[in-house]
Amino acid sequence: MSTLTIEATRSGLVESFHTVSVAVVDTEGTLVAQAGDPHRVTYWRSAAKPFQTMPMVRDGAAEHYGFGARELALACGSHSSEPMHRALAASMLRACGCEEHQLACGPHPPLSQAVADEAMRAGVILTPRWSNCSGKHAGLLALARHHGWDTQGYERAGHPVQERVLDEVMRWTGQSRDALKLGVDGCRAVCFGLSLRAMATAYARLGVSPEPAARQLREAMVTHPELVAGTGRPCTDLMAAARGAVVAKVGAEGVYCAAIPEVGLGLALKVEDGDGRCSPPALLAVLRQVGEQRGLSLPVAELRQHAEPVLRTTRGEPIGELRATGALRFH
Repeated sequence: MSTLTIEATRSGLVESFHTVSVAVVDTEGTLVAQAGDPHRVTYWRSAAKPFQTMPMVRDGAAEHYGFGARELALACGSHSSEPMHRALAASMLRACGCEEHQLACGPHPPLSQAVADEAMRAGVILTPRWSNCSGKHAGLLALARHHGWDTQGYERAGHPVQERVLDEVMRWTGQSRDALKLGVDGCRAVCFGLSLRAMATAYARLGVSPEPAARQLREAMVTHPELVAGTGRPCTDLMAAARGAVVAKVGAEGVYCAAIPEVGLGLALKVEDGDGRCSPPALLAVLRQVGEQRGLSLPVAELRQHAEPVLRTTRGEPIGELRATGALRFH
């Protein structure tokens, strides 16, 4: 069995290692490459956001409320709570006639350490708009308002909003309702348990679909990567460097997904122990190997800060790194 591992070093010694399962597929879901268990079932978490946002676009809610590429990028994103993210989420809520207290997501420390440190120094009381998922939730509220559905409980399984999202998830992944495991995400919205292969299939299709909604969402993500994550974050830096060659989205617990539109491939990976530090170097290792095998020029070399992140002491001194070892098995 092919293996991909992320090693964590400290002072020259491999201190720990983290096994990664990977599925790389075409738009039919046929495995092109793999490592570990490509059929591994796990929760999609925030890597599902483009498909959770899809109904808002397809059903006309985005157009009705004047949401352009910036709003769509934020709805697909796990943002860093930077001022531009919070302001845009608030603007989306105003546009659809909702208020911040209607967001089902709760606040949490910003994903950006710099933003978190600044908020702590300023004594800021965090509110739901600071959630990395506030753009997605504003979009879900807009979908409810557009259809005239009750906004109360929009995040819960069985609500029309979540039923509509579930329809899209099934359509893009090719999975039946019975094949999906429904759970509760950290932001309280429904999350979806499915195989890495099915996740990768959805991304392969997203990358090349001629459907207007799919095209709008992927173009929004690659045009405004700063709204999909934030300053210095891997999703943002990768899509900015790739200039449309990669559409990528991180998920919690070591999940990462991406589309490579030029060759109609999608990929999904899971760091088996859930260590989120390891998913960016794993993603870049997979992109490098797929790029080499397919003769693609993908910007992995430009992203060493994410491909081999430096590990530091609490005083900022470098003492090790994360690095990928092993290889995919190509079919």
